Amino acid sequence: MNKFLSAFLFLATGYTVSAQPGAPKDTSWKKEYRETATRINNLVHTKLELKPDFSKSYVYGKAWITLQPHFYTTDTLTLDAKGMDLKKIALVKGSQQIPLKFSYDDFEIRIRLDRVYKAGEKYTIYIDYTARPDEFEEKYSKGGFLGIKGLYFINPRGEEKDKPTQIWTQGETESSSGWFPTIDRTNQRCTQELTVTVDNKYVTLSNGKLVSQKKNADGTRSDYWKMDLPHAPYLFFLGVGDYAIVKDSWKGKEVNYYVEKDYASVAKKIFGNTPEMMTFFSKITGVEYPWVKYSQITGRDYVAGAMENTTATIHQESAQQDARELVDGNNWESTIAHELFHQWFGDYVTTESWSNLTLNESFANYSETLWDEYKNGKDAGDAQNFQDMQNYLQSGSEKKDLVRFQYAHREDMFDAVSYQKGGRILHMLRHFVGDSAFFKSLNNYLTTYKFKSAEAHQLRLAFEEITGRDLNWYFNQWYFGNGHPSVEIDYSYDDAAGKVTVFVKQTQKTGKYFTLPLAVDIYNGSSKTRHTVWSRNAVDSFTFTYSKRPDLVNVDADKITLWTKKDNKTLDNYIHQYKYAGNYIDRREAIDFASKMLDDPKAVELVRTALNDKYQGLRNFAISKADLRKEAVKTSFEPVLLQLAKTEKNSLVRANAIQKLGEYKKTTYAELFKSAIQDSSYTVAGNALVALGKVDPAASSAIVKQLADKPAKGALQEVVMNEILKSGDENMADKIIGDFSKMPLSQAKFQALNGLSTYLAAIKNAEKIKWGIDEIVKFRDAIPEGFRNQTDPFINGVVLKGLLADKQKKSKEATGDTQLADLVNYIKSKMPEEDKKGF
Repeated sequence: MNKFLSAFLFLATGYTVSAQPGAPKDTSWKKEYRETATRINNLVHTKLELKPDFSKSYVYGKAWITLQPHFYTTDTLTLDAKGMDLKKIALVKGSQQIPLKFSYDDFEIRIRLDRVYKAGEKYTIYIDYTARPDEFEEKYSKGGFLGIKGLYFINPRGEEKDKPTQIWTQGETESSSGWFPTIDRTNQRCTQELTVTVDNKYVTLSNGKLVSQKKNADGTRSDYWKMDLPHAPYLFFLGVGDYAIVKDSWKGKEVNYYVEKDYASVAKKIFGNTPEMMTFFSKITGVEYPWVKYSQITGRDYVAGAMENTTATIHQESAQQDARELVDGNNWESTIAHELFHQWFGDYVTTESWSNLTLNESFANYSETLWDEYKNGKDAGDAQNFQDMQNYLQSGSEKKDLVRFQYAHREDMFDAVSYQKGGRILHMLRHFVGDSAFFKSLNNYLTTYKFKSAEAHQLRLAFEEITGRDLNWYFNQWYFGNGHPSVEIDYSYDDAAGKVTVFVKQTQKTGKYFTLPLAVDIYNGSSKTRHTVWSRNAVDSFTFTYSKRPDLVNVDADKITLWTKKDNKTLDNYIHQYKYAGNYIDRREAIDFASKMLDDPKAVELVRTALNDKYQGLRNFAISKADLRKEAVKTSFEPVLLQLAKTEKNSLVRANAIQKLGEYKKTTYAELFKSAIQDSSYTVAGNALVALGKVDPAASSAIVKQLADKPAKGALQEVVMNEILKSGDENMADKIIGDFSKMPLSQAKFQALNGLSTYLAAIKNAEKIKWGIDEIVKFRDAIPEGFRNQTDPFINGVVLKGLLADKQKKSKEATGDTQLADLVNYIKSKMPEEDKKGF
């Protein structure tokens, strides 16, 4: 699963979260060991017949569940079933159904079987039930974890004008039991049949293959889906809606893309690399894509980013991008790769418990780096790897083990440790054992545990079998330990003796020191000599001889180590590093260092050179580091920026060059900016409009008015909307506040808070301001409880607090204005006590 409401969602705003003062902390979970679920009975097969009732948001279901005792004899069965109306529970004996005694508490059905069953002795239970997911969530959700109710009716009665009617399910972590009875644990697997009856206007999607479709006399249709290979219950899926199905294929297997009809023409531009990904992932794992088909579907108001249901991945609606958005690149490509790789790591072999979630999510996360490296080159893969490393390092998660058996709630495992840190640990392991051994070890793991569940030790054993090495030290340090090293690197040159000594000092304040294999490259000109050393102590020193003083000593030469560092190189060292070391991070570090020394002509030259770096990501980075307050920078960068603005092929680089060129405030560039506003890229157009506003505000304002009623997305929409927001035009309230209210629970909505708060500060109509405040509060309260400690400080302490300060100031200036005073009290009523202090 790719969860956007995660430990790093808020980083997009640049806001840093700290603990809320006075918030009570329940730490009792630290004493609770989260063991792998005990298997008394094993699922063998699940057959479902389902009929959704859109008018009530119910599902009328019949389930035939075949099981067998795991090892010990048993005469009882416990099934998970959330908030259901149970009409009949019986044992199937041939054509007969023998009623069974049971008890039910809204969460579990405890069934007394007709006799004692032995290991391997199969039996089938029949259950006639009604699932009421909305009523269950309303009764039991406390601000909720993602997917608590399992099945979601979207606009079921068609009451929302611009929203389609859909059904989609979300089983992870343990919510499939919200729409069918099962043993809702990751270490269970079974085959599956599913028949769903819906209005003939809808299409359906489920796991496995669509075997048949039967039209019924009442205008409905019954679709029969069959899954012949076993998978875990949380991966069961049902999707229903008015979709276009865009067909593709891979080696004779169906590959389909279910999208809203407006996006049918661009579906292959969004998802079209899927077959190539299937080939690539099959090749590197040595395991051909194992399932009968692969479909991807979009879901309105989906509660996460995407989910890897076996053969049937669901993506949130943000995956659907129009043709102009795609000019800037497919921003969903990494998620598509992430979810597809789960079909091997998560679906084919499944974590046996949420404590071992790394076996699912770290691999899926690392697939984003692998795919980028393969498809777009090593720099792109390194850039993805670097960004994920930063996401972890900035998450404040250094006290969490990768595999951890104590947590407050299983949803807490979906964080920057299980995802980004775990991916970096795999990246380091790949470099330590070598590519051939790494991928052969993955193949060993997948083939040994196929259609089974596994734990981290089994991954270690798979690697040890292939490499012949004892890897306990690596797994104990990175999988069963926490944190990361922080280092300071110093260099001492002794030209008389012809020696350089490198000092690696581990500065983390945890009392433990990491074992780090490090490649050290010694450069003279373009020639380099590589040494491999091991750092294990608080301070390690390594001495190397030379006949000529090196131009550069490059520690962690492949730039793969997960750490924070202070590397005490000189500017000359970094200039050499940029030119000769060559890796993405080598060059990025050099640009970053030089950008802090732009009074030095050599630093200016390095950053100016980087404006034409071979990788677009570093061209963008160099543009962002151009400090035009420095005259030498301003003068020497201008012709390069102008050339990029005119001829750069990458639209994002061109857009950033245009925006930077706008800072020169030269009217001679006005025509260039006006022309760029017509560009097919939303980002180029938006940045050009900003740049034009700096040289010709009147022309910019006129264009904003022309664009206000035209469809736009991305940077262009943001620029146009910002102008409207700042204007305080109250006639736009229905659009601005209304559009915010319709946005799904997503990162985009979180980022839209700044714009909405700007607008609410600018307008005067009290009722509209209250409406806006209510929508902010609704959004705040809809965020799952497990993430509220990360989002509430921004929503309460920045957004609402900022609005409170604004309205209180205006209230004091307008003595006697009761509406403003009422607004102040209204905002206060929506905020926690600690954020109201001082008001």
